Amino acid sequence: MKKQHLIFITVLAVIILFYKEYIALNLGIFGVFLSILTFTQTKPEFKNKTFLTLFVTSIFSSLAFAWFGDTISFVAVFVSVFLLRFKGTYPKLKPFLYIEVLLLNLFTFLVRVFNIEQWYGKSKERSFAKKLIAIILIPAFFITIFFFIYAQGSDHFANLFKDSELEFQPLTFVVLTIIGFYIGFIFWNFGVERFIFKQNHYLNDDFSGLVKIDKPTFSFLDIDSERTSGLISFSALNILLLVFIGTYNYEQFFEVTRSANGLSAETHERVNAVIVSIIMAILVILFYFKRGFNFDDKARCLKISAMIWIVLNAVLVISASFKNSEYIISYGLTYKRLGVYAFLAMALVGLIFTFIKIQKKKTNAFLFNKMFWACYGLILVCSYINWGGIITSNNIERKDFADKYHLVSINYNERILLDYAEKTENPEIKNLLKERIESYQKETFLSKILYYETINIEKQKSK
Repeated sequence: MKKQHLIFITVLAVIILFYKEYIALNLGIFGVFLSILTFTQTKPEFKNKTFLTLFVTSIFSSLAFAWFGDTISFVAVFVSVFLLRFKGTYPKLKPFLYIEVLLLNLFTFLVRVFNIEQWYGKSKERSFAKKLIAIILIPAFFITIFFFIYAQGSDHFANLFKDSELEFQPLTFVVLTIIGFYIGFIFWNFGVERFIFKQNHYLNDDFSGLVKIDKPTFSFLDIDSERTSGLISFSALNILLLVFIGTYNYEQFFEVTRSANGLSAETHERVNAVIVSIIMAILVILFYFKRGFNFDDKARCLKISAMIWIVLNAVLVISASFKNSEYIISYGLTYKRLGVYAFLAMALVGLIFTFIKIQKKKTNAFLFNKMFWACYGLILVCSYINWGGIITSNNIERKDFADKYHLVSINYNERILLDYAEKTENPEIKNLLKERIESYQKETFLSKILYYETINIEKQKSK
């Protein structure tokens, strides 16, 4: 199927799925549609294990959005589908460069769309494309922009369209056509510039050829001096970190914090210090182990010192997680406290990959490539799990359970709260939950969030 056909099919899908609908189940269906269409359009030789894995994660991410319809699920769908498309087109391109490719294409759309021969091809069909763009798309684009400008300046002008009883909404149709064309064009016709391909070999996980140790980082230092500098730096940092771990754990386990505000401040300060420390630790290691020192037989002590520092930083991460656990035990779960675990987990993963980089003599790009996939994995995990349900289930057993907080600030916990309202005989919460659930269930099919379809209010009444 040609590019122009794929683009116009995407436009048609956007109009069908989103016309007069909210973003909900329809986006999940759209994600599945793009994933399957990408799979069918990808060459068989490009369908490797990574591509097939991304195809599965794209389908599941789309289903996760159809179920929850939240922000993290949206990010998961967006990243998964575009990764699938990029991997199926340029499988040898490093995933870290996909970010650069996407950003470049997002902002060069207006320039590239007029290069008709590139995406529509030559022949008589090209004249039709020009007419389509000149007669429909460009005028529609300007009409949409100026409509919103005029609507802001005149309430009566805006009400002319708001009060219209016509079933067909031309403005909505035009906007969706433009959005669909924009998405379809970028998705099926993204371009990779030469300078991006030139960057690709710099992001290999392994060193290529013979790596010589004949060029220090700074001109005023020779190799021996830089090696000695690294050894002294890591030895001193290890001693400093040991002292910090000792004081950190003493304050955590032996000093008592009485107030909630005090414990909150302590937790945030210490976790922030740990995360910054880990980032700086990794950057220092990348500075010293960027080229030759990976293969320097004389740098054995330097490597050992760096590995000890990595282990000590891992201990620091574990200590910080204990502090966060203490906070949760005292005051319950929240999204932010779960987020702290996520950041600490990513810091630990970064340290593990840094250790492997030194041990296996990998390039600095190895760490960035692996962390890219680790971040993607974190997004997937966050999109698949009902964290609001976990938070509410954990906190509902507490004596200080704040029902109104969980009603307003925590999502996808309605079933748990309905049972709670029934047990505590709280009609106010029960009625609010019922109104919320019914409002979601009354939406049209494409605007539904599937989670709310699983809650049977009548069944809850009879309990």
